[in-house]
Amino acid sequence: MGEKVVADGFDLSDRQRYRRKLQQCLAGLARLLAEKRFDRPRNLMGLEIELNLAGVDGMPRMVNAEVLERIASSDFQTELGMFNLEVNIAPHRLGGRVFDRLAEELRTGLGYADRKAREVDAGVVMIGILPTLSQNDLVFENLSAVDRYTLLNDQIVAARGEDFSLDIQGVERLTCTSTSIVPEAACTSVQLHLQVTPARFAAVWNAAQAVAAVQIAVGANSPFLFGRELWRESRPPLFQQATDTRPPELQAQGVRPRTWFGERWVDSAYDLFEENLRYFPPLLPICDEEDPLLVLDQGGVPRLQELVLHNGTVYRWNRPVYGWVDGVPHLRVENRVLPAGPTVTDVVANAAFYYGLVRALAEEPRPVWKRLAFEDAAANFDVACRHGIEAELRWPRPGRSGGVSTVSAVRLVLDELLPLAASGLDAWHVEPADRDFYLGVIEERCRGRVNGASWQAETFRRARESGLDREAALAATTRRYAELMHGGEPVHRWPLGIA
Repeated sequence: MGEKVVADGFDLSDRQRYRRKLQQCLAGLARLLAEKRFDRPRNLMGLEIELNLAGVDGMPRMVNAEVLERIASSDFQTELGMFNLEVNIAPHRLGGRVFDRLAEELRTGLGYADRKAREVDAGVVMIGILPTLSQNDLVFENLSAVDRYTLLNDQIVAARGEDFSLDIQGVERLTCTSTSIVPEAACTSVQLHLQVTPARFAAVWNAAQAVAAVQIAVGANSPFLFGRELWRESRPPLFQQATDTRPPELQAQGVRPRTWFGERWVDSAYDLFEENLRYFPPLLPICDEEDPLLVLDQGGVPRLQELVLHNGTVYRWNRPVYGWVDGVPHLRVENRVLPAGPTVTDVVANAAFYYGLVRALAEEPRPVWKRLAFEDAAANFDVACRHGIEAELRWPRPGRSGGVSTVSAVRLVLDELLPLAASGLDAWHVEPADRDFYLGVIEERCRGRVNGASWQAETFRRARESGLDREAALAATTRRYAELMHGGEPVHRWPLGIA
């Protein structure tokens, strides 16, 4: 009696205190929303890109600490695996020539990082999943040397209570197991942030959910994992399985995975934070000393650190974000759908398409989420991940007649969504030259039915037909990809084949 009971590395009193703090944070968020205490959005967008490190042979290099030491910039940070980096771009105000400025900053920053990486026999590769990664690369020993990654791994492993099983059936089938969450590090993505008012949050989040499948269809860039050709965008099934805290019996009972699309349209940001608390046990029950309700009673603004920490361990493809800057709170929608790459131009085109489309859809008088079942949006996401640019999606018919039909992703983009994205960029006051150039990249991908995933798959097939074995073909595909990526021409202009 009187002894602390330890569970999964934290004693139970810590977990109980943390859950109470989460309840207080949720109540604090509700008060902030009711009192309209949030920052007025300034049309700010933000962007983060996760990167791979590979040698001139196309093979992964476990040298992110050495590369970061040479880069010596706070814009670049570690990611989960030793072969990963992340670059964070300072927020930009949407409008004018913002996308050209963003592209120039990315080219400058990535070029500098690549030069520094070459000092340790590595280079920067923007790609959803590096094709040359093997299961032996994604082991605990190659986890980045950062305490929070080790702690997160330990807590997810303890919650699951057994090895992680990967089973992905695509063009080929991959089955294997892992004793850690490190396979998640194979997934490198682009995250797009948009600051919104509480009143507009639900419309923007719902719009982002509705178009997530379209983003994947035109932007898929992850067809290979551990030498197998899987889905055109294999990150979502990999990420879900590599972070799944549910043992099989809980999966069978319908317990929700921590990586998920969601299950309904929402009316408020509060809905999503409340779901997080209701459905997902805390993984990192680390408490801050702040009493959020007392801070509010005293006229201040709480940081809601526990809420933020817990939110970061629920891997939604469109995530709500509570932020705090200089004593002023704000809300963002973080879009985590897209893979990295293939080129800076492609990344910026994907961003322009997203920001324009979400603005237009969020302001429609008959919003798409009132005409499309959430189940259809979730199914669309799965279909787009499997089939990429060839996906067939469920979408509301144009006009007032109503109903939902199945349409090819490319026809949907060309006939309906590109004009909407253009009107959305106009509403952001983006210059026509930026609007037309970057949306033109999306248009040409659709007309050619080509994206990063289709290019990789076809180039690999040609390499195999030339007589290379599987490993050599994957390495040759990766080397050619890196060469063309650094060349800068968007992927729809890339020649097929390894030479």
